[in-house]
Amino acid sequence: MGEPSFSSDPAARPDAARRRLRVLMGTDTYPPDVNGAALFTARLARGLAERGVDLHMVCPSPDGAPRVAGAEGVVEHRLRSMPSLVHELVRLALPPGAPGHIDRLMRRLRPDAVHIQNHFIVGRLLLGAARRHGVPVVATNHFMPENLFAYLRCPPALRGALGAYAWRDFVRVYSQADRVTTPTRIAARLLRDKGFHRAVEAVSCGTDLDRFRPLAGGAAARSAVRARLGVPDRPTMVFVGRLDAEKNIADLVEALPHVTAPGAQLVVAGSGSQRRHLEALAAEHGVADRVHLLGHVPNGDLPDVYHSGDVFTIAGTAELQSIATLEAMASGLPVVAADALALPHLVRPGHNGYLYQPGAAGELAKYVSEILAAPEERARMGRACRRRAARHDHQVSCARYEEIYRDLARPWAARSG
Repeated sequence: MGEPSFSSDPAARPDAARRRLRVLMGTDTYPPDVNGAALFTARLARGLAERGVDLHMVCPSPDGAPRVAGAEGVVEHRLRSMPSLVHELVRLALPPGAPGHIDRLMRRLRPDAVHIQNHFIVGRLLLGAARRHGVPVVATNHFMPENLFAYLRCPPALRGALGAYAWRDFVRVYSQADRVTTPTRIAARLLRDKGFHRAVEAVSCGTDLDRFRPLAGGAAARSAVRARLGVPDRPTMVFVGRLDAEKNIADLVEALPHVTAPGAQLVVAGSGSQRRHLEALAAEHGVADRVHLLGHVPNGDLPDVYHSGDVFTIAGTAELQSIATLEAMASGLPVVAADALALPHLVRPGHNGYLYQPGAAGELAKYVSEILAAPEERARMGRACRRRAARHDHQVSCARYEEIYRDLARPWAARSG
């Protein structure tokens, strides 16, 4: 990418170091969507707004109708949308009319920086508008082709070719950005391995250490939490996330019969396409009465879900960080995770949990059994998880993004002075 073109209009770029920053963020998935990228984007936007950033969000409308509304300090510019053909919960912004709308928005807001969260419809439109208007662009990657294959019903034989094409498309789009970030160093290395040769900065998704914290009150408090959730007071594996194929929740169900703790159960918070399959699998393995699929749990009730558990288990193999794992760790739960992609970045075997080979349900059950059988060791691992999660304070992540925006905004002011 060549040198970006900067505005020469002094009125358009007052010195960002001396005034309130204005950032225009864009994403194809935003609450009420329930997924890691949507959650991260919303939390980042609200955190930046709390820090005084004038934050505007461009995203699809959840019901199809375009509108502008404020929510928790963020001005949401909801684009006209339609249901996607790939997932019942996914809506797509409609390109007709959107480029002109975004151009007008860019002229009216005159943002100091644009921040895109993906390279799909909204990300591309906003990136193109930023280039036309001479506004610097930050691009954050949450993308893994594997997360799309199940939605697209892609035959396994075609996944290699489709994945390679998807990565080439990603590289082409994100190479136009001024700064590129991703949640972990492992994810940054993955981008290099896929042909992205620009600098990539690892900025953690972060977690809210005040909201997600260890449960006070011991066993009695945990029993009360389980009663509120409507699950028995038993040794508990817990998982929070979408019930979709790439999360490999079948590993957790298949491990449960082999967990040695008497009456051990699995509590899962989340909705998705695999619910019926998981119910059938639990029945097949004789644990239907010990697998509790809570469905969608409101964000405000998530701390209770973590507090209901003795150990957090995650089987996904396409996690660029895993916000749910960070939340569980901040809540003081030891973790048993698939040894894949970025999860080893969070779990140090024998210190704050264990890693198991993806698909090896017996190995997963062995580690869960060891943790459940040793309360003192479980508590020690939980404390280690909390300390490790403290390195991922979302306030630190918000501060770093604000620094990036200001660094990009200063050249505009210098060139316009």
